[in-house]
Amino acid sequence: MNREGLDGSIGFLMGVTYRKLSHLLLQRLKDYDITPEQWSVLYRIQEMDGCIQKEIAERSGKDKPTTTRILDALEAKGLVRRKIGENDRRSFRITITDKGKELIRQTEPIEKKAVQDAAAGLSDGEIETLLRLLRHIGDNVDGLSGKE
Repeated sequence: MNREGLDGSIGFLMGVTYRKLSHLLLQRLKDYDITPEQWSVLYRIQEMDGCIQKEIAERSGKDKPTTTRILDALEAKGLVRRKIGENDRRSFRITITDKGKELIRQTEPIEKKAVQDAAAGLSDGEIETLLRLLRHIGDNVDGLSGKE
């Protein structure tokens, strides 16, 4: 197998594919005034309502400054609320508003359809293999962080 050049680079192809899928979702979410990046963070908040920003960043795969910027935008749109932590006044618990829940309810089928369209022609087994391989690559990268 020839893996020379960028066309054979796992990282390059993953990045290109991510950008294409993100752009597709951006187009499909346009009427809802939310970006794919904001949507994924809002979705994570909906999954674990009342968590702290650090947990949201970890579960969303985003750094702290990016997470803060996204939370600011979501809060400005009335989709989430920050509540001062009970034990640590420097941390905030992030909760989803009813407006945020409704937005997820309306847009989750759009996200699922975009992914389904992007994966057209792949069998369920191929999709499971792809997900397993992507998780494995992610775990490998996590294990290398700070070692270089």
